Amino acid sequence: MTWSIIAKDATTGQIGIAVSTCAFAVGARVPFIETGTGAIASQAFVNPFYGLRGMALLRAGATAQQALDILTAQDEGRGQRQAHIRDHAGRIAAYTGADCVPWCGHLVRETFSVAGNMLAGPEVIAETARVFEGRTDLPFAKRLIAALKAGEAAGGDKRGKQSAALLIHDDEEYALFDLRVDDHADPLAELERLERVAHERYLHYRKVMPRRGDPSGVTNRDDIERLIAQSIAAEAQG
Repeated sequence: MTWSIIAKDATTGQIGIAVSTCAFAVGARVPFIETGTGAIASQAFVNPFYGLRGMALLRAGATAQQALDILTAQDEGRGQRQAHIRDHAGRIAAYTGADCVPWCGHLVRETFSVAGNMLAGPEVIAETARVFEGRTDLPFAKRLIAALKAGEAAGGDKRGKQSAALLIHDDEEYALFDLRVDDHADPLAELERLERVAHERYLHYRKVMPRRGDPSGVTNRDDIERLIAQSIAAEAQG
C-alpha cells in the first residue's frame, strides 16, 4: 500500500528509488539497489524476496522482465504483489497484481517507472511522473522527493501517510543516500529536511571515505577536515 519511483539521472548516472506510504518503515522493505546490477521496488503485500532474489537474478544476467516473470511465477501470492525493476542495461519491467487494492497501477517511461496501490487515483502516478520529468533543474535527490510530493498533493496513499524513504546509488558499492523516515506525521517533509541536512557535512565527508578507486580513503584527520571545508565552500559557490 504505497507508491514509488525508480529512476536514473541522466546527468550523474545515479540510480534512485523514492517511496512513500501510510505504513511503518517503508525504507526497510520496499527499495533495493545494487550498483552495477539494478534497482527493485517490491510493494503492495510486500514480498521481500522480490528484492533479494530479484537482485540475484539480475546479477546472474536476467533482464528486468525475465527476473519479474520468474519472481511472479514462483509466488502463489502474486495477485497481491506489485513490483517494478530496472536492470543494469536500463530496461524496465513493472507488474501490478490483479488483486492489489485499487487504485493500483504502474507507468513506465524510458528512464524511470512509477508504481502504486491503494492510492487516491491514477492522478497520483501521473503527477509523480509529470513533476519528475519536468523538474530537470533540480538535483536528482530533490527531484525524486519533489515528484513524490506532487503525487501526495494529488491524493497519495488514500489511507494517509506515515513513512518515506530515499535510496540513491552512484558508482560506489554503498549508497550515496539511504534516508529513512519510519514514522512521522509528514514523512515527505521530513525526508526533504534530511536531504538538506546531508549537505551540511555527510555528503562532503563521503568524498573522503574509502571508495573503489581508493579502498582506504583519506585517514589523516587534518586532511579530512581541509577537504570537507573545501567541498562545502565549493557547493556554496556553485
